[in-house]
Order: sequence, then C-alpha cells, then structure tokens
Amino acid sequence: MKSSEKKHKHLTLDDRIGIQTGLDKALTFKAIAESIGKDQTTVSKEVKKHLVFKPSTTKHYDSEGKSVAPPRCQQLLKAPYVCNACSKRRTRCACDKQLYEARPAQQEYEAMRSESREGIALNHEQFYVNDQIIYDGIKRGQHLYHIMQTHNLGISKSSVYRHLHKGYLSAATTDFPRVVKFKPRRKPQQQYIPKAAKVGRTYEDFLNFIEANEITNWVEMDLLIGRPGGKVILTFDFTFCNFMPAFLLPDKSAAAVAFQFQQLRKLFSEYGLTFGDVFPLILTDNGGEFSDVLSIENDLDGRKETALFFCDPMQSSQKPKVEKNHTMFRDIVTRGTSFDHFSQEHVNIIFSHVNSVKRKILHGKTPFELFDFTFEDNIASLFGIDPILADKVIQSPKLLKSLGI
Repeated sequence: MKSSEKKHKHLTLDDRIGIQTGLDKALTFKAIAESIGKDQTTVSKEVKKHLVFKPSTTKHYDSEGKSVAPPRCQQLLKAPYVCNACSKRRTRCACDKQLYEARPAQQEYEAMRSESREGIALNHEQFYVNDQIIYDGIKRGQHLYHIMQTHNLGISKSSVYRHLHKGYLSAATTDFPRVVKFKPRRKPQQQYIPKAAKVGRTYEDFLNFIEANEITNWVEMDLLIGRPGGKVILTFDFTFCNFMPAFLLPDKSAAAVAFQFQQLRKLFSEYGLTFGDVFPLILTDNGGEFSDVLSIENDLDGRKETALFFCDPMQSSQKPKVEKNHTMFRDIVTRGTSFDHFSQEHVNIIFSHVNSVKRKILHGKTPFELFDFTFEDNIASLFGIDPILADKVIQSPKLLKSLGI
C-alpha cells in the first residue's frame, strides 16, 4: 500500500521518523509531505507543535558584565523552524536551539490522546457550553438525565459524574441531590492531576528546568477558598517581589480557571502585550482546578507560551511564597469567610492594600513598587491593582467594613 493510500488520519511514529529524516536532510515541508503521503500543512503544524527546546551552554554577558539571555537565531523565525540540518548545530552556534525529534513527538501525541479520552474534552468551547447547561439545569432542580436528553449534550452520565468528582464542572457535588446520598466506593486515592498531564511537569522537572535555564524567579499559583462550594479567589505570586494579583472565580473548577486564563490573554492582547512575557513559568499544586493544562500553557492560537509545573502531592512548602503571602490576605479576610458577596472590584481593592504593605524582605519597599518598576507597561493596572498611600493602608478586617462587606 502506498503512503498516500493509508487509511489512518493521524500521524504514526513512522510518519514522524520520516519528518525528522527529511528535516535532517534540509528538505522542504512540501518534499517531506510528499514522501510520507501527507499535506504539507500537516507537516508544518506537526513540527511547530512538537518543537524541542535546548538552551545554549554558552554564557553571554552585557557591557557591564551581567549575564544576559543568548541571542535569538533569525533562521528559526521561518520554515522549517528547526536546527536539525544546521551545520552550526553541534559546534559554533551560541544560540538556543530548537529541534524536531520523532520519538518525543510521538510520546507527546500519545499522552495528549490518552488525556483527551479520560479528561476534559479537547473542544474547550463545547465543554464550557455543556458545563453551563448542566449548571443551569441543576440549579432549577432538574435531573441530570432530563438535562442531557433535553439539550442533546452527546456525553454520558458517567463522564459528567467523573468530571464532577474531579472538580472540572461549575456545579458542586452538593448541587446533585442523589450524588450526596451515594456511598463512595473503596478505591486507592487518586491524584487530582491526570498522570499524563504531569509527564515532564513534575517538581523534579521544575528544578531541572530552572537550573538548566538559570531562572531565579517565577510565578506561583494557588486558590483561596471561602465557603465550600462557593466563590473562590485565584492568586498569583511573582516571587521576585511578592506582588500578588487575584481574580474572583464563580467556583473551584477547571473550567473556571481555564476561562480566567483566556480572559487574561485577551486583555493582554488588546494592549499589545504577550501573556507569556509576564507569565513564562508557573508553579502550582495538584488541585483538579489546574488540570486543564493546555488552556494554561497555550496562547489563543494553541501555541505553547507558558511552562506549567506541579508541586509534589501534599507539599505546599514547595511554593512557599504564595502560601506566605496568603497570610497577608487573611489579616483582612479571616479564614472561613464566604466570598459569595465579594465582587472583582472588592478583590482588587483588598489586594491593592496587600501589595502596598512595606516588606522587610524588600528593604522597606512594597511589592507594587518593585513590580511596577520591573514591568514598564503599567501591567499592574491591568490586574486591577493600584498603589495605596502608606498612611492609608488598612491591613485588618476594618477594610471589609469600609467596603460594606
């Protein structure tokens, strides 16, 4: 059977080896596509989707002797986007390299395929639509089967219950009258994040990544919980200065977190900014709300722009900055307080006060001052954070009273 007559629609390992071989020989995408019986756009998308980045081992310094990032090779900005056939690849090139390698690409594809069959649907837009339909129906007191048949959702009840228990849905377990009566089956404790999603994203991978790239600061991500089943607050801590923006979410679900990341990317895009430049590296815990890895890592066009890593299970000490900074929030909003009456404006004001507190570790400066000095595009205001005068800062529950909460 000729390659053009193959019945399979997905690329196989042999196809990917053919692509790598063609790239090693400096063939064009068109020539490679003809050799494996595929369209050249398929080859182009495959290469760009599975690039392997290898940092330069050459040290670079500016005129003042400070270490700087290596220059970007201009050849990588155009097809074939890789260094496979470059004569300088192994010797004289001091730039970061990006390659296409068949076997890692096949492993990424198989992991994504496995995750798609047992986790969130790859069609995020349809998942959000189904999630809202189920949420609205349950709130009206309708039975799940009735909701599914009325709206022809095209998914099984077991899938809905699986997503419910993993925290992917906006509705909580307590919203399902029958579910709360069910006695859970005895089974080994499951990890919140699917194993396939954690491949290459473990805490050990994180340590290796920052060491290889000489990274000294990143963003730690977490959730603040109010009333169980109620609104939650998504927080980010920029570790170099403890600056913390926060966003009110309707519930603790993967759909809500993914939607917030989409909104942030759209906001940055409107102001000509790139989300990945501000959030290049994120470290978080194993909560199911962070399981939609692709929505967190990829830009609006589906290209990876952010590296996401997970702490080891039950090891919150591996992201100490965000945990410590939450105590500043708890000085104002005591533990157990419901967030259901909060608005995003309330959250912005609270964290404006938190970020305006002078810190000893910052030598008397505030997180806002250092963050605003580092990012010159007024990004703090895009987060809704404004500076509070030193003598106007309120770091107690009195702030809630002044806000009428």
